Order: sequence, then C-alpha cells, then structure tokens
Amino acid sequence: MDAPLGLSVLEIAHKHDIDIEGACEGSLACSTCHVIVDPSWFRRLAKPTEDEEDMLDLAFGLEETSRLGCQIVMTEALDGLVVRLPAGTRNMLAG
Repeated sequence: MDAPLGLSVLEIAHKHDIDIEGACEGSLACSTCHVIVDPSWFRRLAKPTEDEEDMLDLAFGLEETSRLGCQIVMTEALDGLVVRLPAGTRNMLAG
C-alpha cells in the first residue's frame, strides 16, 4: 500500500480505512494503535521512548515486537515495512 514518507503507521492505516483505533490521535496517551512489527523489521526501527514503553505496558496482546503505530514514522529505510494488528485493543480512555 502507499505509505508516504513522514506519515506514521497510524496515519497511513487511517488513510487506507484500516480498522485501527488511535483513540488519543497519536499523542502517546493510549495503546489503541498497538501494532506488531514483523521480526525482520523490528531491529530497523528506532528504539521506543520511555513514554511509548509505558503505554505499551497497557496494550492488549503485547509481543516482543510490539510498537505503537503513532510512533513509527515512515522513512525510505522503512519501505516495505510489515506490521500486523493484534487480536484486540484496550482503550483506557473510553469512559
């Protein structure tokens, strides 16, 4: 799929009508844009920040290669990136 440089995985998913919530709209306040990165790509990503790791601790179905889609920004080096969605999400913002 088309993944313009500079957009996050979350933004790209929304652009292509992929069902990923992103409840906090990319402000690092939830884990609803949790994605699982293909292991062959995981080491190519910048390390997650402490804030991202804190949010990932709340994610449903956490795996070793879990990341937040809002924090993965497309670059030329990530052309061909493969991610998948977990079986569910946990929205702590929903009241």
